[in-house]
Amino acid sequence: MDKERTGIQSVEVGFALLQGFTQARGPLMLKELAAAAGMSAAKAHRYLVSFQRLGLVVQDSRSARYDLGPAALRLGLSALSRVDAVRLARERMPALMETIGQTLALAVWGNHGPTIVHWEESPQGVTANLRLGDVMPLLSSATGRCFAAYVPPPISAPLLQAELAQAAKMQRPDLPQRMADVHTLLQEVRERGMARIVDTLLPSIGAFCAPVFDADGRLALGITALGSVASFDPDWGGSIEVPLRAAAARLSHDLGAGGA
Repeated sequence: MDKERTGIQSVEVGFALLQGFTQARGPLMLKELAAAAGMSAAKAHRYLVSFQRLGLVVQDSRSARYDLGPAALRLGLSALSRVDAVRLARERMPALMETIGQTLALAVWGNHGPTIVHWEESPQGVTANLRLGDVMPLLSSATGRCFAAYVPPPISAPLLQAELAQAAKMQRPDLPQRMADVHTLLQEVRERGMARIVDTLLPSIGAFCAPVFDADGRLALGITALGSVASFDPDWGGSIEVPLRAAAARLSHDLGAGGA
């Protein structure tokens, strides 16, 4: 087993140089790279020569600064293309449910709006009558508000207009009445970084929805936690909001959001 686990130390040492690029905002001088990797400039230079030959690193002839090369870009893009946001989220749902003890759902933007693609019910249960494939309303659900806040306005505007008209027809004072009210509501979602509803979509049901972003900064999916107000903590900074926000942030990080 020891022989099977033996690696090549020089590869691991050299990777420290490449790691230095991921933590920098731009090209680096040799001495900066060496310091970040914890090695001498002479040693770092030998690795960089090999990395240049492989296309992992390039050097600007005028500034003498080093940066990641085309081979590194291809590797990164290839890795991202293999990442399935929904698959990763589904794998993490059981642990998240164990932490918060509430029903969880995953949604993506479909042809008609935010669509439930995975549903994991808590042992406590919640009478929500939701099914896979259900499209969530933009104004009355936490999932819908989350998506409406982050998808491009040209995509969400027609659906929002239709829901405004429906809310007015049904005389729902708990929902926005004008587009200006919608903008205020969605701006609050963006400032909070997630959406919350209580007694809006269904009686006695509370919910949070946290956005997950991809490497391009686009909304990849929403993670929703919901439950009966009898056991659901609706407070910002509470026992549901905090771990849900953290789980979404970790997933966004793993999808490459924020330059991770």
